[in-house]
Amino acid sequence: MPHNAITAVVTEILARAPDWIRKDLSSKDPISRTRAEEALAVLIGSALSNDDDTRKA
Repeated sequence: MPHNAITAVVTEILARAPDWIRKDLSSKDPISRTRAEEALAVLIGSALSNDDDTRKA
């Protein structure tokens, strides 16, 4: 997948990220921040995986 396509997917996910993820990413609480980071990573990974599946079809 070209770099600009990856950037577009990640940008779209960040724009649609739930408010709790946005809030917790800036939290001083390490547990909340880690939970938000992991959730965001799953969203991005899933979007990239789905995009790859679509390209293969």
